[in-house]
Amino acid sequence: MDNKIETIPSTMEKFFGCSGKMIKPSANTVSAIVKKIRKGRVVTLDQLRERLANDFNVQAACPASTTKALQILAKEDKPVCYWRVVKKNGELIAKFPKGVEGHGALLESDGVEIDFNKKSPVVVEYKKRLDKLT
Repeated sequence: MDNKIETIPSTMEKFFGCSGKMIKPSANTVSAIVKKIRKGRVVTLDQLRERLANDFNVQAACPASTTKALQILAKEDKPVCYWRVVKKNGELIAKFPKGVEGHGALLESDGVEIDFNKKSPVVVEYKKRLDKLT
């Protein structure tokens, strides 16, 4: 799949908080950014989408396409560190292979502490672990 730039549908303008263009990123594009996340650090999906939008000079990045690209990366023979991406508030992503347990295990192997006692498991003190996507 290649990157696609599309007009934000009028029905989605409220969701995005704007009108204009959005990127539907390819797995290769997402991979190039995710590879830069340092071990022991995380970024949120929102940070990733903001970086994609900035890189392509558009107003937004499609959340579904971005998540799909991460899922594709997760299924590669030698996956890039897709597991360093979390939801807002540090929540783990159930759509990754082996669900939140698998996501948490990979983060823990990076030295990131996970609180599995919450309704939705989260990175402990995730704000201190946030990496900057430069």
